[in-house]
Amino acid sequence: MKILKTDCLSDGFRMPGEFEKQDGCLMIYPWRPGSWNYDAKYARDVFVEIAHILAAYEEVYMIVRAEDMKEASTRLNHPHIHIIEASSDDAWARDTGPTFVINDKGERRGINWEFNAWGGSYDGLYSHWENDQVIPSLVCEYLGDDLYEARPFVLEGGSIHVDGEGTLITTEECLLNLGRNPTMTRDEIEEKLKHYLNVEKIIWLPYGIYNDETNGHVDNFCCFVRPGVVLLAWTDDENDPQFVRSHMAYEILSHEIDAKGRPLVIHKLPIPRKPVCINEEDLKGYVFEEGEDIREAGERLAASYINFYIGNHCILVPQFGDEHDSVAVEILKECFPERDIIPIEARVILTGGGNIHCITQQIPAKEVSNERS
Repeated sequence: MKILKTDCLSDGFRMPGEFEKQDGCLMIYPWRPGSWNYDAKYARDVFVEIAHILAAYEEVYMIVRAEDMKEASTRLNHPHIHIIEASSDDAWARDTGPTFVINDKGERRGINWEFNAWGGSYDGLYSHWENDQVIPSLVCEYLGDDLYEARPFVLEGGSIHVDGEGTLITTEECLLNLGRNPTMTRDEIEEKLKHYLNVEKIIWLPYGIYNDETNGHVDNFCCFVRPGVVLLAWTDDENDPQFVRSHMAYEILSHEIDAKGRPLVIHKLPIPRKPVCINEEDLKGYVFEEGEDIREAGERLAASYINFYIGNHCILVPQFGDEHDSVAVEILKECFPERDIIPIEARVILTGGGNIHCITQQIPAKEVSNERS
C-alpha cells in the first residue's frame, strides 16, 4: 500500500455511485457500551444478521477487536465473510472507514479523511478516537489498495452522496459545522471535495434529519437512486420539526440540475409516522464514559428509511415497527425493481445513533470500464 499525496481529479479517479457494482462491504463488530446497550448483545445480533444476508450478494469484511475474536469467528463463520482483527472506538464503518474511488483501468484506491468523532472538542460524541483514525490504512493494507492522504480535512462518509457522474449532495448543517473545518469557507470546502472525489457539481441542502447527532448527515436524509434520480425523506405533518427541513430541501432539489445538466427526479420517502424515542428500558443498558454524549429518556431519534444499504442486487432497509415500514419497502421496490428489497428490524441500530447505511461502507468493484450494475 502506498500513501498518496495527490488527489482523484489529478489522477483520473472518481467516487462511484453506491448503485454501481461492488466487490464487498466493510463493517465493524460493535462493542462500545455508550453506543450499544446491554454489552452490545442485541446490536451484535443485528450486525451478524446483516453480514450473513449481504454475504449472499457480495464479500463482507468485518473489523473485530482481539477480545471479541472468539465470539465473532463463531458467529461470522461464512466463506464470504472475512474477519480483520483490529481495534476500533465504535462501529460506524461509513464514517471511519476509507472512502473508495476507482478509475477506468481496473484500479481502486481509498481516501483517508480526518475523523474527529463528529465534532471534536466542539461537539464530538466521544473523547477518544485514536483507533478509528487508523482504520482506513488498515483496511486498504488488507485489500491491497493505495490510500490518498486527505488529512487534516475533516469528513465522514455519511456526510456525502454522489451519483458517480460528477454530482455530490451534502448538507450545510454538517459540512459547515464548526466542529468540522472551522477555518475553511464553503468555497474552499467545495474545492477540496471536487479535487478528492472528482466531482463537478455540489448541491447543498440546508439541513438533514431533525435531531441527528451527526449534525445532519445527508445519508439519513437524501440519496441517489441513480444519476438524475434522488430519494428524499419526507413528511406532510406541519407540526413535525422535520416538515420545514424536508420542504426546504425539496424546493432546492426541484430547481437544481446535476453535473450533466439534468433536472432531478425526486421521490419522497416518508419518515416513520410516529417519532421513535429512547425509553427507560434502553437507558438501563448503557454505560457512558466521561466526555461521551449521553442519551435521555424521551429523546427523539433520527429515524429515517433513507438510511438503507445498496448491495449487489439487494437493498437492506431499516424497519422501526411503524405503519410506514411497509410503505417504505414498496417505494424502494418501485425505485429499485431489479434488486431484492430486504427489511431489517433496525431499532437497535438506531438507538446506537445511526442505521444500516451508517454501519456499512461499500467497496466498489475494480473494473476496466464504467459499466454499471
